[in-house]
Parts: sequence; C-alpha cells; structure tokens
Amino acid sequence: MQLLKTAVCALLVLALAVVTLPAAEAAADWDGGRIRAEGTGIAPPRTVSAAQARALARRAAVADAYRQLAEQIQGVDVDASTTVENMMVSNDIVRTHVSALVRGARIVEEKALRDGAYTVTLEVPVFGVSSLASSVFTRNETRAQWVSPDSVYEPYAGGRDYDTTGYGTYDRGWDRGRTTPAAPARRSPSASSASSAPSGRAVGGYTGLIVDCRGLGLRPVMSPVIKADSGRPIYGYKNLDSDTVIKNGMAAYVRSESDATRAGHNPLVVRAVAVDAGANPVLSSDDARRVLIENGASGFLDATNVVFIR
Repeated sequence: MQLLKTAVCALLVLALAVVTLPAAEAAADWDGGRIRAEGTGIAPPRTVSAAQARALARRAAVADAYRQLAEQIQGVDVDASTTVENMMVSNDIVRTHVSALVRGARIVEEKALRDGAYTVTLEVPVFGVSSLASSVFTRNETRAQWVSPDSVYEPYAGGRDYDTTGYGTYDRGWDRGRTTPAAPARRSPSASSASSAPSGRAVGGYTGLIVDCRGLGLRPVMSPVIKADSGRPIYGYKNLDSDTVIKNGMAAYVRSESDATRAGHNPLVVRAVAVDAGANPVLSSDDARRVLIENGASGFLDATNVVFIR
C-alpha cells in the first residue's frame, strides 16, 4: 500500500509539471511602476477530491506565474542596448539579486475558474524598496557633475561608452573612438521648442522637464540618457543620486501632457529632434543648453522630475 501511495504521488508531481497551460500574460507597466505575470494551471486528470484538484491547480498556476515573471523581468530593457538578462549573464551580483527578487514576488490576485483551472498573478515593483531597480543599479559613489551648457555645441568623442547603472553597460563597442561633429551654429531663441529666455540666463521656477518624443518610436528603459544633437549626454544615471533613482526611477513615460504630473505644475517643455538607439531622446543643442541652464537654477534634473511623452 505504501508503494502504491508513493507511485501515485510521483504521478501527481509529474502531471503537475506538464499540465501548466501555455503562457498567459506578463507585462511591464511602466506608468504604474510594476511588472506583473499571470500563471494558469489545471489539476491532473485523476485526483482523490475536489480540494486536492484545486490545490494542485493552484500549485501549477504559481509555478507558471513564476516562470513567466522571470522571463518578463529578464526581457526588461535596462538601457538602449542592455536587458536584465544581459546583466545577469555577465554579473553574478545582479543575477543573485534578480533571482531573489523573483522568489520574493507578491501574489496580488488568485482565483479558481469554473472549468477547474486556477490563475495566480504575481507582481514585483520596478522601482522602490526590494525592486528591480535595486537589483540592477549599484551605488553611484561619485556623482558626475552636469556638463557645461555651452559644451553641447562642441564635438563629442565619447561615443556610446556610457555608464548607465554603475556596473557599466551601454557599451557594445559602437562608435568607439569616433568623434561626433560639432552641433550646428546657435539659432535664435525662437527656433527652440522651449519658451524663450534671456541668452545664458535662467528664468527659474521650473518644476520639471517634459520631453515630447511622440512619433519618434521611443521605448521605455530603466536608465535613459538625454543627449544633445552633438552626441553629448546631458542627463544620465552617473549624474544622479542612486537612492533617488532606485526610489523614483529616472523618468516617467506617458502618452499626453495631462498625464505628466511628475514634472510638476510649471514644467519646461522641449521637443526631441530624434531618438538614439530607440531609447535615448536627442534634443537640439539649443534646447539642451537651455535645459542645463534652467536645471542649474531649479534642480529638476537632480530630482528626476523628468517625463517623456511617447
């Protein structure tokens, strides 16, 4: 009898492993700051009771949700050229932290379906305590100073070798050693998408920055870089306080100005002229200079009060 019970249990475990349904849905909600994955499971054909069938279906759903959540997290874009999976492959610390994050995912919803199936939804935060951000960013021990506003007009030889997490990344050898030509000659303030201001002086009082990237194919990433059209980065992780980035992220992604509450009641609004590598907004050098001048007066970049409309 004991051998029979052991065999039955083994069959149940085997059945449990193979009856999880195909992937349901898992999506990163950038606006809500969370990643969710829904798993679905059904019980094996033969169970001793309805309670056992439900328990086994739930167990299968949980396993399916964990699998999907891990896949979803690994596919998140950290920056323009790096996914979480890339970082896990090359960095043991990141791999350990992300694995712990998945194991600690919170069940936010579960329900039994009429057909005997069961669904479980897991969730992890993108930013905040015990979040994906705390897993992929390392402490920025020495913050880089903001570049000089006038430097945006100079040739830039940095290419794409730019540290976006404290671990490096955004460096796949592209453009290494290449110098980006100087930006076009300065235009009159009326050519800028930002409101006019006295040359070289801040108006002040801006509560945030809105970069309109509509129609340019911008995709959300955890560590974006805002650049001038000379190629020079003007906003990135190495300029920021690590704790602020982990808590709030570097930018919000919205669909309209009405949703850009993160930028406050009096934002500076500029229009991107391009998007680099699908993820990094590029501003005209005039607008980039203006953003840096106003940030010097108001500090909205330091506070990460940045919104991208896409």
